[in-house]
Amino acid sequence: MAWLWQTIFYQPLLNLLVWIYNLVGGDMGLAIIGLTVVIKLVLYPFSQQSLKSQRALQRLQPQVEELKKRLKGQKDKLAQELMQLYQRERVSPLSSCLPLLVQLPFLIALFQVFRNGLNSGSLDLLYSWVVNPGHLNDTLFGMWHLAGRSLPLAVVTGVVQWWQTKMLVAKKPPVAVPGSQDENLTSIMNKQMQYMLPAMTVVFGFTLPGGLMLYWLVNTLLTIGQQYLTFKRHD
Repeated sequence: MAWLWQTIFYQPLLNLLVWIYNLVGGDMGLAIIGLTVVIKLVLYPFSQQSLKSQRALQRLQPQVEELKKRLKGQKDKLAQELMQLYQRERVSPLSSCLPLLVQLPFLIALFQVFRNGLNSGSLDLLYSWVVNPGHLNDTLFGMWHLAGRSLPLAVVTGVVQWWQTKMLVAKKPPVAVPGSQDENLTSIMNKQMQYMLPAMTVVFGFTLPGGLMLYWLVNTLLTIGQQYLTFKRHD
């Protein structure tokens, strides 16, 4: 099983990283940025579908809250009405989660690459067509080491994560249901998510390799641009 995982995910990502590393002149930071762009393009259809589904679910939120108020205490009836609403609007509540699950193996493999692959000992896994550089320079612009932990990268990534989350919450339409307790609860949860996710990014990010945090940072910036264009076009 470990051999299969290495063959399908770990080794291809490692080879792609080293290939880009050679292409950009031996700068690991630039190689990680390039790898991030390539992975983003490969997974673009999945992330795009997830964003569209999130926006569609947000648009249906006022109708969902209205059903919850009208059918309060009637769980079976509410579930039936919600299912009919989603079918009528051609929206699946799980459609925004499934694309994220597809990306999970890539994230795990990337973590392993940045944890174990930023050293010369991993070069024996290179394909024959990938030039072996002999030594890997694990810095960005020759200054920041990416094999170890990086608090500045963790903090910057957390700030950018806050920006992305704020952008998602700001796009949620107001729920026009006077006196709805669910509306207040949703608002509180949105505010908590807006600050909790970035805080967790900083805390956990400081325990992760700087290379993974650089990937996370660049990927989040690309996602922000994708969100802006998708929501603008969808609206």
